[in-house]
Amino acid sequence: MTGGKIVRVLCFGSLNIDKRYLVDHFVRKGETLSSESYQVFGGGKGLNQSIAMARAGVPVWHAGAVGADGDFLIRMLKEAGVCTEYVRVLDQQCTGHAIIQNDKEGDNCILLYGGANQAVTREHADQVLKDFGEDTILVLQNEISELAYIMKTAHERGIKIVLNPSPMDQKIKELPLEYVDYFILNEVEAAGLTGIKLTVDADGVAAAERLRERFPGAAVVLTLGAQGSVYADSETIIRQDAYIVDAVDTTAAGDTFTGYFIAGLLKNSDMREVMDQASRAAALAVMRPGAAPSIPTAEEVRGF
Repeated sequence: MTGGKIVRVLCFGSLNIDKRYLVDHFVRKGETLSSESYQVFGGGKGLNQSIAMARAGVPVWHAGAVGADGDFLIRMLKEAGVCTEYVRVLDQQCTGHAIIQNDKEGDNCILLYGGANQAVTREHADQVLKDFGEDTILVLQNEISELAYIMKTAHERGIKIVLNPSPMDQKIKELPLEYVDYFILNEVEAAGLTGIKLTVDADGVAAAERLRERFPGAAVVLTLGAQGSVYADSETIIRQDAYIVDAVDTTAAGDTFTGYFIAGLLKNSDMREVMDQASRAAALAVMRPGAAPSIPTAEEVRGF
């Protein structure tokens, strides 16, 4: 894909304040549950993926919006090496935030409020995208407003589009998905896109092939947790095993995988190497608490 032309990444995505609660089990209907601990982290799929790409060593620009309470998220991006000139601070909005429950097995459930992420305008999108063209990969998730307009405008400018369709909801089906060059998604999101419940076989290949049938113009990366991941395009299918580790917090594992996968594309790496690097990075991320703070550096990934 890159052929030496793609040299930078624009992530137009969410920035959230993550409020993490460690619990014995996830709260059930009608239950009041005491938390064993409480921590605040920077997060949001957009911020996490931008930081992962920057720590993997590629040039990243982030576009998005925060409220006046989100200054520390901009500092986090800058400290990771992400360019933040396209992040707006909106005085009349609060920053998006997430309430995250982590159980003792390291699994999570998340309640998300969009805040400033849902105040992205077409004018903002135009201001950002006019500075980018065919030398750019645009990374998107489903946590900001005006996503369809951003995709259409980017496509017209010859920008390659990577979509992580999360969270999966009805809005995803209203997007111009034919413009997507890479889908990075899990089996739940894959089922939502195809309209049927996918039966993920032992290696995930059948599910990836079904996605390719639905979107023949795109490459697909299907992540399957402990079952690993699968890459499929018009010529290649690659099965990647997961690295089995003791999980502490799985919150940013998928975002870390996405960031390192995209970094591999920019570096023109062999696709098997790209998938292995992304899997190693994700394994390191789940061994640490928090979202953005858990994302490893390229040196850590190489040494894992």
